[in-house]
Amino acid sequence: MMTSNEIRIKFLEFFKAHGHTIVPSSSLIPDDPSVLLTTAGMQQFKPYYAELDPTTTVHPSIGQPIGRSAASVQKCFRTSDIDEVGDATHLTMFEMLGNFSFGGYFKKEAISYAHEFITKVVGLPISYVTIFKGSDVVPKDLESKAIWNSLGVNDVREEGMEDVFWGPTGSKGPCGPTTEIYCKTSEGKDVEVWNIVFNEFLCSSSREDLLAGKAQLDRLPSPGVDTGMGFERLVTIVQKTASIYDTDAFQTVFGDILKNDNKKSARIVADHLRSTVFLLADGVTPSNKDRGYILRRIMRRLVVHSQKLGLSKTDLLNRTETVIANYGGAYPEIVKNLSVVKDELQKEYDKFANTLKDGLNKFNKLFANAKNDPATFVDAMAKNAFDLYQSSGLPFDATFDLLDESGFAYDRAALQNRATGLMKEHQEISKAGSAGKFGGHGLILTGEVKASNEEEVKKVTRMHTATHLLHKALRQVLGEEVHQQGSDITPERLRFDFTYPQKMTAEQIAAVEKIVNDEVAKDDAVTMAEMSFKQAVAEGALAFFKNKYPETVKVYRVGDFSKEVCGGPHVTHTLEVGTVKIVKEEAVSAGVRRIRAIVEP
Repeated sequence: MMTSNEIRIKFLEFFKAHGHTIVPSSSLIPDDPSVLLTTAGMQQFKPYYAELDPTTTVHPSIGQPIGRSAASVQKCFRTSDIDEVGDATHLTMFEMLGNFSFGGYFKKEAISYAHEFITKVVGLPISYVTIFKGSDVVPKDLESKAIWNSLGVNDVREEGMEDVFWGPTGSKGPCGPTTEIYCKTSEGKDVEVWNIVFNEFLCSSSREDLLAGKAQLDRLPSPGVDTGMGFERLVTIVQKTASIYDTDAFQTVFGDILKNDNKKSARIVADHLRSTVFLLADGVTPSNKDRGYILRRIMRRLVVHSQKLGLSKTDLLNRTETVIANYGGAYPEIVKNLSVVKDELQKEYDKFANTLKDGLNKFNKLFANAKNDPATFVDAMAKNAFDLYQSSGLPFDATFDLLDESGFAYDRAALQNRATGLMKEHQEISKAGSAGKFGGHGLILTGEVKASNEEEVKKVTRMHTATHLLHKALRQVLGEEVHQQGSDITPERLRFDFTYPQKMTAEQIAAVEKIVNDEVAKDDAVTMAEMSFKQAVAEGALAFFKNKYPETVKVYRVGDFSKEVCGGPHVTHTLEVGTVKIVKEEAVSAGVRRIRAIVEP
């Protein structure tokens, strides 16, 4: 039987032999600011389809251009199916095998490579394949059908835009029709194992807009290929196991845990501990916002289910070392960060475990009372879930999991919606209180600026405008591929994170600082206008966190220098900012840098 490590190696060796440059997995923290985490193998390659020349642009992880063809095994993370983790197939962190062409080969070679690897290298028969049936704007993919037929695959099925037209990932990007390969599981069920995307178009907006007919498609000057094959799913089929968790990829590390009678909790622990290791190793830290919130949610759910299995903190820390030992060959970065991973896991465990016992006791009492009246159960338990989160930090997921395991029949979707609604109501009340406390500025609402009195409000307001000037100056000096990744502002200093693959030189830092202070000296007016988000983007306003913006947004303009979608607050003229001094430039994670600066009167 072929092991999971052998499958991973054979994939890379196969495509290397066919002229592909092997590129290491990128970080789970993506360069693409429109998504919080890396969700697909092609994300690190997006610029090569429409912006960068792969034959001349040096790829930062290999120190040379990747050329027209590349292949990788990419670690990915998705939470869209987190509620399904615990069944036979769903994961949060997974690996994606992929091969890519940037204006090199196209449909004939891509399909032939996939056919050869599936049928000859790993020895799987193909059940059937799919092709794009066409739409009002893109014709049927008759070429792919003919290629499959020539290879002896005659069961070719046609599907539509929602199923076999991929992309874009994030807010815009390359996309195109796909052809999928289906193989049978050990139980005789046909499942998709490989999706081959033919990037022929550049989409002007999101996938949601594309499906709604609101996006523009322009043909790429050089069509490309982007493929993705779920590694764990492939291993399951090759090894003829009943579930992902029965493959050697999980049994080697979690075999004893997965024998537990509480199968769902055992699988959640296996998935979430593996995910935690990879997220922490890539520089994500638990917090209450963005990707840090995702990690904290995963970690707290891990603690809940590990305690249900009788696993201690020491058990988890020891198992962390086993995860790293098993995956370190494929992902050496996790080996380098072993101590960081264990330290962060221990801190979060201690922080949460102290309140978890109290939360579980409260849950048992609240549940006992709520189930006595089925007619009001959803409303009562939604309030209980919210109260447990507020008082004990018990995640909604954990409360819902406990309810599922109780065997009590209830409408989980209705309960989730009601509990989420209570959370939103609470957040709105909190926002209103914060806005009033700081004279209507709403500083606490942005999550970026912190102030405790009116004097500090003035200081952080100057700092906030300075971050806009820094952002623009960085893009002028380093290039427009620089995107804001976050900021944190206190009365003493500002911190600004941005995408850039390497350390800035002293000359670059000096140039950025000069541009900012020259703009301050002009005493340009800082103005604000409200408009729709779409209009703001159409007029060139920078906006890199689209999913957070309401329909109507505020756009702040600094003279003719910069324009950004922002919630404020800002000074009225740049001279109010003062002199900006960059005191430090450092790495945050792969592809992300950080500037620390102060502002002097």
